[in-house]
Amino acid sequence: MAPNALPQTLLSLLRPRLKEMLGTLRELTLLESPSLEKQPADRCCGFLANQWMLRGALVEILKQKQRGDHLRVVWPPSASRTPGQFLVLGHYDTVYPTGTLRRMPFRIASGRAFGPGTFDMKAGIVQALFALEALRQSKIPFRKRIVFLWTSDEEIGSESSRARIETDARRSDAVFVVEPSLGPRGLVKTSRKGIGEAQLIVHGRASHAGLAPEEGINAIHELAAQIARIERWNDLRRGVTINADRIEGGSRTNVIADHAKATLDLRAWRVSDMRALEKRFHSLKPIHRGAKLEIHGGFDRPPMERQYSAALFSRAKSLAKQMGFSLGETAAGGGSDGNFTAALGIPTLDGLGAVGDGAHSAHEHVLVKAMPQRAALLAALLATG
Repeated sequence: MAPNALPQTLLSLLRPRLKEMLGTLRELTLLESPSLEKQPADRCCGFLANQWMLRGALVEILKQKQRGDHLRVVWPPSASRTPGQFLVLGHYDTVYPTGTLRRMPFRIASGRAFGPGTFDMKAGIVQALFALEALRQSKIPFRKRIVFLWTSDEEIGSESSRARIETDARRSDAVFVVEPSLGPRGLVKTSRKGIGEAQLIVHGRASHAGLAPEEGINAIHELAAQIARIERWNDLRRGVTINADRIEGGSRTNVIADHAKATLDLRAWRVSDMRALEKRFHSLKPIHRGAKLEIHGGFDRPPMERQYSAALFSRAKSLAKQMGFSLGETAAGGGSDGNFTAALGIPTLDGLGAVGDGAHSAHEHVLVKAMPQRAALLAALLATG
């Protein structure tokens, strides 16, 4: 088969499979899989394992004590004889608790498939499953082994999956993340902000607010002064943002507060800005005499800088053009597991999953007609690398 004929061939194989893709998406959506509920998450993982085993893939369930199990799938099964590796990465956990389907049922209407987790990101997993089927059907020789890694805790920070993600990423020549695309044009994500959380804790000294205010050290006043200082660190032009999102402190209105705490959201586009911001946080000094500070936390997802996506995006854009549609790119303020792989220097392209809208909301949905197209794009990327 001529290389430039492959993308169209894959698309022609996948378009007639749309009904089956939607059926699989329905089954997967009906298996609610909240990040914080292990048993339902494990049921969803088991369903996915069966789907990949039915296709003849080598399947490994990575057992977890506290969170849902992770799923690692290898193709071809005799992968030890295949040089090189691609990693296809995603998560099956959702932000919705068990029972959400009662008020937010899976349904198809006006060319959209609605339901909890359809867009973020179960449709992306379905598209990857059918992308593999199309590659098998086309009988294209696999140049590299493909590892599909489906994790259970991305929505809550990837604590149990990060080590596994980074291990497979280090073995890979490229990483394709099937997180949702952005907007109705299905923009892929070539950069993402690094994300972190910091806690600023202030210790003061309690005293009677009326009888002896001069003997107290007001932790809330100190915290307010520190937040005013930190607010000036925001640099929207560079994409550096610090937001105080939760504050607590004090005990009673007639007691000088001896403790206060703020939790802050940290974001930055560049690794250099991330490191500079962490350094500034941990260099904070008290403003009020006698106050003491504790600073904890920092960035837990480094930025995904565009330099690690540019070449893959160029190839994806060319393949899309051969299929008859245009592919654009965007920068995203939120993070994904692709942040981890790009931070290792591994070429990473994100947002290759579903086209739709409403992630984490009551109107979450995917555009049905885009599913074969997105599956074909992923298949073509895996076949031509």
